[in-house]
Amino acid sequence: MKTALRLIAVACATSSLAAVAADLRITDDTGAALHLKQPAQRIVSLAPHLTELLFAAGAGSKVVGVVSYSDFPEAAKALPQVGSYTNVDMEALAALKPDLVVAWKSGNRNAHLDRLSALGIPVFINEPRNLDDVARALETFGELAGTSAEARTAAARFRARLTSLRSRYSTLPPVRTFYQVWDRPLMTINGEHLIGDVIRLCGGENVFADLPQLAPTVNAESVLAANPEAIVASGMGDARPEWLDQWRRWPSISAVAGDNLFFIPPTIIQRHTPRILDGASRLCEQLNEARQRRPQNTLK
Repeated sequence: MKTALRLIAVACATSSLAAVAADLRITDDTGAALHLKQPAQRIVSLAPHLTELLFAAGAGSKVVGVVSYSDFPEAAKALPQVGSYTNVDMEALAALKPDLVVAWKSGNRNAHLDRLSALGIPVFINEPRNLDDVARALETFGELAGTSAEARTAAARFRARLTSLRSRYSTLPPVRTFYQVWDRPLMTINGEHLIGDVIRLCGGENVFADLPQLAPTVNAESVLAANPEAIVASGMGDARPEWLDQWRRWPSISAVAGDNLFFIPPTIIQRHTPRILDGASRLCEQLNEARQRRPQNTLK
């Protein structure tokens, strides 16, 4: 009888510990506290990069809804869509009965996020600003979805690759770099943007790092005045944008004189996911090409 009672007590204690472990209290990237009684089982992602992060963290099977352009990995393409990250279909989202919505501070509209809060749907807001934040996001999403083991493995793999790139490129002679997001309007990124961190990783010097906006609009005259040694463009898809070569109209720009006009597909440089290290690796190689093309290869 005593043995049976002890077994019951052990079982109760184990059950209590599991319940405590399942009770999640996490602070999101805006500083807001999120409380879930158990790991999320039905997650809606409100940005393509969030969808990709969730899958990378082992939580793909928990994702029940996404926004348009959630095209990686392949399995994400088959999921129900709830509009775009700037125009969420709230009725379609609510119909999916999510127990967690993962949102993007810089991309999603505050009105949509406020509506979700009013409906009582838990929201976790993600806002990575540097490469280390990507690894932390993987671990956090693993906690939220109950897939911590797989998420920690993915984060460790990301950090190891990041460390390797830093040790190889970050201390090389700087290359003054203009990163062009778009043509009309002419847009770039500042030093606080995640891509700004990629430029630093590669030993680059963002010529517009000091601008206050994350993705400011500039003009051709300011680019000419900054005289970057390399111009890197992304565009919309996997094809090099035609407007990148329009800079050849100004042969006095160092980037044009040195033939340092480079392209990186936006899916591997503008999404806050593990694939950003694919884009970073390409950018680092491109900036190293610019160094090698310097007169007499001085690397200064």
